Amino acid sequence: MARHIFRDAIVLNPDGARPSGTVVVEGRHITSVQFNSVIDVGPDDRVTDLGGRTLMPGMVSSHFHSTYHELGSRSTPFGLEEPPALQAVRAAGNLERLLRSGFTGAVSAGAPFAIDASMKLAISEGLFPGPRLMAGSRDVSTTGHAGDKSFPWYWDVQAQGAINRSDGPDDFRRAVRDEIKQGAEIIKMFVTGGHGTVAPSERIEMTSEELSAGIDAAHQRGVLVRGHIANRQAIHMALEAGIDVIDHGDGLDEAAIEKMVEQGTFLVPSQLFPKRFAEMMNGSGLGFGATMAGDIDKALEILPVANAAGVKLLCGDDYGAISLPHGCYADELEFYVKEAGIPPLDVIRWATQHGAELMGRAHELGSIKDGFLADLLVVDGNPLEDIRILQNASSILAIMKGGTLVKDELLALPTTEQGRRP
Repeated sequence: MARHIFRDAIVLNPDGARPSGTVVVEGRHITSVQFNSVIDVGPDDRVTDLGGRTLMPGMVSSHFHSTYHELGSRSTPFGLEEPPALQAVRAAGNLERLLRSGFTGAVSAGAPFAIDASMKLAISEGLFPGPRLMAGSRDVSTTGHAGDKSFPWYWDVQAQGAINRSDGPDDFRRAVRDEIKQGAEIIKMFVTGGHGTVAPSERIEMTSEELSAGIDAAHQRGVLVRGHIANRQAIHMALEAGIDVIDHGDGLDEAAIEKMVEQGTFLVPSQLFPKRFAEMMNGSGLGFGATMAGDIDKALEILPVANAAGVKLLCGDDYGAISLPHGCYADELEFYVKEAGIPPLDVIRWATQHGAELMGRAHELGSIKDGFLADLLVVDGNPLEDIRILQNASSILAIMKGGTLVKDELLALPTTEQGRRP
């Protein structure tokens, strides 16, 4: 079998970078990672001399809304109650855009009409190029919760696409099982308001009994649960119930950090969206942008503490929402480096190894190791020296998913006489 051999690479892994690396890809897998070594080259092998450029694992967006659309009508925020076929087309476009931005994996943070499950099947059938996708559910929460405001009560209708409205522990069990039946691999629950919703952050949208029942039902069937959570009390309630992923985590404290490390709970801060939204509100003259900015500052202050303690932090945000369009997925890496003081290598770890762990695939994704799947990026530069380089599409010379080049601008780079260009 012909191989792809990358030579003279800075091999950037979640634990650090090493120069003068040679990485061999055969079929779907990495078969060799060596340093300062000579590899025998066969007549059919393709050899690319990277000349000190960076080879790194593909990234994972661990909070991704494939259907979010900032131009949705006022009665259908983010387009979530628009026609399913329209939303599916949008989802396909957004997932392909994510892959072509260097994110070879995605974990859904919620989607209507079981669209994510269908997108996963379509990608696996080769109908369009997309990332490895962990399909999400509709938003599971109670009557009148923050997401249950997309229609007036007097219309006497339900938001069937985006919401699985539930009340009481038994109803939460039913809702979770219903979402799993429709293909969800991770359940989204709206535990509180806040963080860009119409309800205040201090409002808890469900009882501890409802939350625990839903989590138990999901875990019984091998499915994870993530929660939109934006206050301290709800964070502790969710940790007590055994939640897997805390989205946003406004109000995080050191006691919660200790518990998250103990339980292996993931945290997706997703603070870039509220930051940009607050900036937009400050310029609008509406007056509440400053309050939002203060909340964001508090959330960012605790992140270095959580990171140093060993919390499994993740990348991902509400792309497609107002002020955060799809396509700028790598912006948040710079944001956490610049605004929260997180070292670039740590943020890259969030986007690679930790994302792979969330997907349950850290044994084969998220690092450049022998036997791992060849989900790789070739970057013209070093992200550890300038994290912003990952925002520039022209700087990502190649994107490989499972040994297949999705993007290939390597032909302009040197090759050897023994190597062959296709």
